[in-house]
Amino acid sequence: MKTSNALVLILVLLYINASTEWPTHTVCKEDNLELYYKSCDPQQDFAFSIDHCSDITTHTFNIRAAMVLRHSIKELYVKVDLIINGKTVLSYKETLCEPGHSKLIFCGKKKGEQLYYEGPVTLGIKEIPQGDYTVSAKLTNEDHITVACAEFTVKNYLEY
Repeated sequence: MKTSNALVLILVLLYINASTEWPTHTVCKEDNLELYYKSCDPQQDFAFSIDHCSDITTHTFNIRAAMVLRHSIKELYVKVDLIINGKTVLSYKETLCEPGHSKLIFCGKKKGEQLYYEGPVTLGIKEIPQGDYTVSAKLTNEDHITVACAEFTVKNYLEY
């Protein structure tokens, strides 16, 4: 009997490891604005939240994000794409961490450490465009290894 229980446990664990998609998480649904995210890193999900959905339409809003690092961060690069109807219409790249010049407090964190950020974020845009679209964000380190990856779905029905 113990052998069959062990076999079932091994099969369940193999099935869980074979999964390549994380669930879609609802960040907020308020009035005319909805925000969802899904990790696009098949090895790791992460936690993300904001105070109020309506805060996104302001210039600066507060977020909380957390994950355990699978790779150290000496250098960190971000690539963000705006995707509408399956086509990338805007792409943005920036170096966030590099030796001697770090823009973030978690630069230099080691593999296995927890990455946690709670505080303000400024998008640098005055308003979120009306419609349904995807924002893809990917963080990579100096070895071009994915540190975090997410696809955010934005549904804005608010007319400005």
